[in-house]
Amino acid sequence: MKCDEMKKVRLGLIGLGYMGKIHLRNCLNLKSAKLTAVCDISKRALRHAKKVGVKNTFTDYQQLLRDQKIDAVIIALPTHLHKKCAQKAAQAGKDILIEKPLARSVKEGKEILSAAKMNGVKTMVGYPLRFAPSFISLNKKIRSGILGEVQSAYATYIASGPFFHRGEQGIPRPVPEWWFKKEMMGGGALIDQGIHLINLLRWYFGEITDIKSYLGYRFNMDIEDQATCIAKFKSGTISIINVGWFSIDYQLKIELLGTVKNVSAYRNPSNPIATVIQQLVTNTSEFWAPQVNELEHFAQCVKHDLPPKSSGNDALRDLEAISLAYENEIPLD
Repeated sequence: MKCDEMKKVRLGLIGLGYMGKIHLRNCLNLKSAKLTAVCDISKRALRHAKKVGVKNTFTDYQQLLRDQKIDAVIIALPTHLHKKCAQKAAQAGKDILIEKPLARSVKEGKEILSAAKMNGVKTMVGYPLRFAPSFISLNKKIRSGILGEVQSAYATYIASGPFFHRGEQGIPRPVPEWWFKKEMMGGGALIDQGIHLINLLRWYFGEITDIKSYLGYRFNMDIEDQATCIAKFKSGTISIINVGWFSIDYQLKIELLGTVKNVSAYRNPSNPIATVIQQLVTNTSEFWAPQVNELEHFAQCVKHDLPPKSSGNDALRDLEAISLAYENEIPLD
């Protein structure tokens, strides 16, 4: 969809859960787009959206999709709801930014992309690390050749997963039950956190030719709460990928070992005090800047009819790698 050059892209946001609220806030900082409508079943969330200036609110996303003035939508729903919503959005002619993972499975991902292709709409998937300066810098260094040949890569994403405090204004909120059901998530920590790292590493080194996984079940759920994968890439690089929901000590980093030079990149956790000050002054913070840049990129792609960096097809390759990792699980016993 191509918008008038002088007009802002008009966005609709579907889902006002944790990530949806982040998108809501970040949309206030966009230069190329304006959030004109939101949808959620929570009346409390809709009242908040009205308060920050969103004109139209809905409890049924199909009503939002019927709004001819909306150019594109952001889908921030639980993973098990992605396919139906994305298909409906495509049928309505809306370009789509959908939160990762694209879907619960490769099959569902293909069905989403088929609907998008049939209706001529763009599909972009939310991978904000692709818009983080430190990880962009790594890609430039690889391409420049200053590292030589990268023999090994170590990718780590350890955090508390769904177990962090989700309260608002001092009111505690329970963790949504879909987080802990394989049929709704498609998996655990590997598909939740590992897919971010796999997307980055594929950007750096090309397609994965082989991947094996060791999965951990510290909390005795039917989904893994930690995973270690060994992946081989088309470039010849071997990567160790560690993810987990088991620690309150947030760590997200990539280490590259080259024949000429070794480098690392980190995404540091947000400082609560600095974050509050930055949000009061600018409505965003350094930690969330990649998400703002991601939305701005999506808006530019819609406005100028350009292909997005993290396309639906790219995200499907990530799902294929995740699926192969699950198939190639090596028992720990």
